[in-house]
Amino acid sequence: MLVHPYDGAMSETEWRDWIAQSAKFGVLAVGAGEGKAPIMVPTHFVVRGDEILIHLHKVNDALPLLESGARVSLSIVGDYAFIPGTWRAKDSSNLQDGVPTSYYAAVNFECEPSVVSDAHGIAAIIQEHMTEFQADGSYAEVAPESTPYGPMFSIIRGVRLKILNVDAKFKYDDHKPVAFRESVIAKLRSRNSHLDAGASNQQSRRLAEIGEWSQFRQD
Repeated sequence: MLVHPYDGAMSETEWRDWIAQSAKFGVLAVGAGEGKAPIMVPTHFVVRGDEILIHLHKVNDALPLLESGARVSLSIVGDYAFIPGTWRAKDSSNLQDGVPTSYYAAVNFECEPSVVSDAHGIAAIIQEHMTEFQADGSYAEVAPESTPYGPMFSIIRGVRLKILNVDAKFKYDDHKPVAFRESVIAKLRSRNSHLDAGASNQQSRRLAEIGEWSQFRQD
């Protein structure tokens, strides 16, 4: 993923906070061999330290490839919005002179997979998912000897993805003047379509932290 200095994450904390506040749903890309398209697996996930935890059905096409230990990628995208050219025109008297762009937040993880097949190991991963996604505790015990989860462990596999590298990008025109970004934030909030609210919040947050890019870069 191409990441310019002005749209990269300012710290590890920034991308971790964004992931923590996200829906924690991404696409796992697993190489299928030379000349073949990668296998893409949409999946929920949880991040625990330097690991990402997921689980798959045991007949998933990606599983044999994951068992090889070859590196994989997990991609998460959110808070995106189309920014029309009229919003980016330098001359307000000639709005057609502006060039449109896309705003988005994205994190790409490069990982080393480890497949978990023992029931207690699978239970530990499922428990982390339940703690994350059903935090009110309204679920049965997650254990190999208990229903309804125990009987399912024979048909699923856990996967621990060790994080090796992270590319994080927050593409919100941070290199453009403050007044321009404030104008786009207002337009996003006024349009309020699809994920405009999330995009405007990201741009507003980055604006508060960065200010004028030329000065921020020097500091």
